[in-house]
Amino acid sequence: MRKTAQDRKVEISQAAMDLAFEVGPDQVTTSIIAKRLGLTQPAIYKHFPNKNGIWNTVADQLCGQVRVNIERAANGIHSPDNRIRLLVMGHLQLVQENPALPEIMVMRNLQGAHGHLQSQMRTIMAEFRNALVGHIEAAVSQKIFQSDLDSADASTLVFGIIQSLVLRMLLTRDPNILTQDGARLLDLLLSGFRHFEGSL
Repeated sequence: MRKTAQDRKVEISQAAMDLAFEVGPDQVTTSIIAKRLGLTQPAIYKHFPNKNGIWNTVADQLCGQVRVNIERAANGIHSPDNRIRLLVMGHLQLVQENPALPEIMVMRNLQGAHGHLQSQMRTIMAEFRNALVGHIEAAVSQKIFQSDLDSADASTLVFGIIQSLVLRMLLTRDPNILTQDGARLLDLLLSGFRHFEGSL
C-alpha cells in the first residue's frame, strides 16, 4: 500500500536519527537517508526542501514526545514517587528509541537545524527538570520521602542516573541498557529518599 505523505515524512526523519547514531549526526546526508530507505534524493526533496527541514521535523517530534511524557507522568492518579518513575523511565525509553539524541545535545560548532534541535531540547528538558522537582516536593510533603530531602539535590541525583546510563550507552553502543538497568537503579535511589517511621 502506498504510504501517505505524513507517513513518509516520519519514516525519513526516523531514518535520519537512526543514521545519526550509526555514523554521527554531522555525517548524515540526504543521499544516505535515501539509500537507507530505498528512495531517490528527489523523493526525499518531495517531502523536505532540504536537510535542515528534516532536522527541524525531528526537533518537533522529539520535543512533542518529551512533553507527552511529562504530561502522562503528571496524572494525578499516581503517587508522586510513581510519577517520578513514569517520568524517568519514559525518558529513557525515548532515548533508547532515538539514541543519537545525546550526541546531538553535546555537539559543538552546530550549524543550521542541529542547533535548532539542541536549543529546543534544552528548553523542553528544563520543563522536564521542573516537573521532576515538583514530584519530589510532592513526595516530601506527603511524607513518602524524607522531610529534610532537598528537591534540587534529589533531582540532580536522578539526572545522574540518566546521564550515567546515557554515557554507558555511548561507550557500548547498546541502547538497551537504558531501560534494562534504569528501573533498578532508579528504585535503588528512590529507596534512599524514602521516609521511614521515626525519621525526620
